[in-house]
Amino acid sequence: MATQPSSSKFRSLLFLTLLLAAGAAGAQVKRTQVYKADVAEPGREAVVVKSELDPNTHAGRHYHPGDEISYVTEGEAELLVDGEAPRRLKAGDAFVVKTGKVHDLRDVGSTPLRLLSVYVVEKGKPLATPVK
Repeated sequence: MATQPSSSKFRSLLFLTLLLAAGAAGAQVKRTQVYKADVAEPGREAVVVKSELDPNTHAGRHYHPGDEISYVTEGEAELLVDGEAPRRLKAGDAFVVKTGKVHDLRDVGSTPLRLLSVYVVEKGKPLATPVK
């Protein structure tokens, strides 16, 4: 005959399961700004960013207030841009996401995904805006 877990143990197990699920679902890109400077176009700036995403996670659907030009320095990814076919990427590949295009990036490898990106964006706007 199987024994039932105590309600306290059950609640603890349920809480831990929900916490782990929330962490996996809410994974975000770790962005580190390397450099920022004005560009020739008034009201815009270039922002250079190093990004990292853990294996088997995704950035979440989002868009930028300017163009994103990225280079994969390590790892493997799938780029999902609304209205376009999914694109597989690996170290040494580069991509561009145009202003306002909703997209997501998934780390499909077994190691962290690392990117070096340049964003040419409107000053004063958030670098990335999530989309539900």
